[in-house]
Amino acid sequence: MDLNYLKKVIKIFDDSNMAEITIEEEGTKIKLAKNRENKNQPIILPAQNFVPNNNFVETHSNAPVLPNSPNIEQGAGTNLSPKEQDASQQDSKTILHTVYSPIVGTFYRSPSPESDPYVEIGSHVTAGTTLCIIEAMKLMNEIECDASGTIVKILIENTQPVEFNQPLFIIKPD
Repeated sequence: MDLNYLKKVIKIFDDSNMAEITIEEEGTKIKLAKNRENKNQPIILPAQNFVPNNNFVETHSNAPVLPNSPNIEQGAGTNLSPKEQDASQQDSKTILHTVYSPIVGTFYRSPSPESDPYVEIGSHVTAGTTLCIIEAMKLMNEIECDASGTIVKILIENTQPVEFNQPLFIIKPD
């Protein structure tokens, strides 16, 4: 193959919208391919945004608790009687503990589809109690409670995907 011929082929290939070409001549085979940057790039999807319920004051390890946050108006926009609003305000000042997902995976409330869930709302748990399973790469990871108390809220539906550090359970400590 002549070098000038090859240069012309390369120039024509560069100017074209072809992605790949193979030329075979006199026992010599040449393959030209353009670098398609996005062909094998992973698609990155944004994580689901989690908006916590403003009725809870959550504790994060040893973080300070600010029960009267200026962003939260107590009882604003509700149709509650004054007595119910007082009870609601008292509930909103309760210090609650949140259990977070340590990994990305699929959330399961029970060890098998036929089994009862590990915990329900109102269940009393102690440190070390299994709360759920998160499946990651075909491995079943039991998620254990790190505090004693009562389950107040389960934030994830069964078989739903969860992100790293996504809140799973809210517990009212003993």
